Amino acid sequence: MGSGSLLGQIIQYFQTNSGQYWQYVGQHIILTVVTLVISMIIALPLGYIGSRIKPVAQFCVMFAQLLRIIPSLALLFLLIPFIGTGVVPALIVLALPPLLINTILGFNEVSPLYKEVGIALGMDQRQLRRQIEIPLALPYILNGIKLALVEIIASATLATYIGAGGLGTLIFTGLGLYDMSYVVIGAVSVAILSLLAMISFDFLIRKVQKHDRTNYSI
Repeated sequence: MGSGSLLGQIIQYFQTNSGQYWQYVGQHIILTVVTLVISMIIALPLGYIGSRIKPVAQFCVMFAQLLRIIPSLALLFLLIPFIGTGVVPALIVLALPPLLINTILGFNEVSPLYKEVGIALGMDQRQLRRQIEIPLALPYILNGIKLALVEIIASATLATYIGAGGLGTLIFTGLGLYDMSYVVIGAVSVAILSLLAMISFDFLIRKVQKHDRTNYSI
């Protein structure tokens, strides 16, 4: 199959199946957002606790390192038989390590000097957390969210195995039919979503860092 023929098949697909394509994109995005939100609800409070309680931090780090030993897609294949049709829990497991590690790191990197200044100004623990700790830890937390998001977007391609749809449907349909146009459309779309997520979060992180330098310079 020549490149011209492949390009023609891709163009033909979008001419005849654009509605189906955007349905797959929408399914992929919804699955990604739901997984990310649930992962953040679990990981961010646990990461904050880990930054305060050393044994919790040690457990979180060991858990994250254990998961990193196993390739993400291999881990997802291993988990799906145990959780049945619940691909979201499997994706959550993949998203937790970067969220936990970066949340713990972010809060641990907040200089005690800022806390001392806040206490001197009469802040209580809640005010310190809201006005000093969270803003200063935010760049690290956002970086963890970015890494988790990219992990979820890539791994969510396997959602097609349990009927959740998404861009993985195109990839595995193409593999089943030996039609590379489907594979290319699905894979490139996943890559573009990942790239957009990375660019957006990198921009947001730079904005937050600039804000921190302006407001927390001592």
